[in-house]
Amino acid sequence: MLLREDFVFTIGYDGPAAVIDGQARKRYGKLSTRELAEKGLFRAAYSSAVYSKDPSELELVASAYGSLIGAQVGVAGLDRLFGVFPTDARRSIVL
Repeated sequence: MLLREDFVFTIGYDGPAAVIDGQARKRYGKLSTRELAEKGLFRAAYSSAVYSKDPSELELVASAYGSLIGAQVGVAGLDRLFGVFPTDARRSIVL
C-alpha cells in the first residue's frame, strides 16, 4: 500500500508501480484534504479524500469544486472527473 503522500500525488502507473510527482509531494504533501481544496488542488484533495475513506472529506471536495464551477457536484462522478481510483500499487517511482 502506498503512503498517503504518494497516493495523493500519483500521476500515473508504470506496470505495478505508481509514478509520483516528487516536487508536488514535497511542496504540498503535508496539507490536509481541506487545505488542498482551498489551494485549488482538487485532484490531490480528492485523492486525499479517497485515501482517507472518510465520506465527509469526499463531500467537502465535491462542495468546494461545485462552488468553483457554480454547479452542484455529486461525489459519484468525481472518480471519473479526476481519474482517481484506489489501487494496490506497492512500489513507487518518484519523478
